[in-house]
Amino acid sequence: MSDIFQEVEEELRAERARSVLRRYGGWFGLAAVLVILGTGAYEFWSWRWEKYQSRIATRYLDGIEAMAAKPRDTARARADFTDVIKKGSGAYAALATLQLAALEADQGHAREAIALWDGLAARPGVDPLLAKLAALLSVSHQLDEGDPAFLAARLAELRKPDDPYRPLAEEAAALLALRQGKKDEAKKILADLGNDFTAPPGLRQRAAALSVEIGE
Repeated sequence: MSDIFQEVEEELRAERARSVLRRYGGWFGLAAVLVILGTGAYEFWSWRWEKYQSRIATRYLDGIEAMAAKPRDTARARADFTDVIKKGSGAYAALATLQLAALEADQGHAREAIALWDGLAARPGVDPLLAKLAALLSVSHQLDEGDPAFLAARLAELRKPDDPYRPLAEEAAALLALRQGKKDEAKKILADLGNDFTAPPGLRQRAAALSVEIGE
């Protein structure tokens, strides 16, 4: 008798399942299709993104190659870096901005270079190391003519003990002090920098040489 009840129960379960499928089968099928399409779309997008990033990387390297050519192809390099900045994002766009700014500075276009550095330093989402480097380069190229108070304030952010660019910022601060006639302040900065064994050896040597050049 129990076998009969079991068979009836199984039949009822099967019938309920068929009823659910008849009512919602279309939705189940649609959901399955959407999952498949979503997976396919993700794979397609990933492929397109990788291909796009590859094109950006190639354009950036083309610019580097143009800069290294003999003679240097500045027009091609400028076009390549500008294209990467416009179409790229993240590290490639930031690095292309640094390269283009360096090119502009080397060509005597200081205003354009400074604008690029300042723009990168203030750009949201930029790697902090690249943003700080841009700020340091901007200040360094304004030491001769820029507003001393403004430059000193920007350098103060880079002269903090844990900042990776602190030694370079200290050197810039010494040069800025010299420009303002603050000889004692400059000598103090240079002396500290010359004895700072966390600073690169070349930088310590420059600090010592400049300190000697300043004299008593």
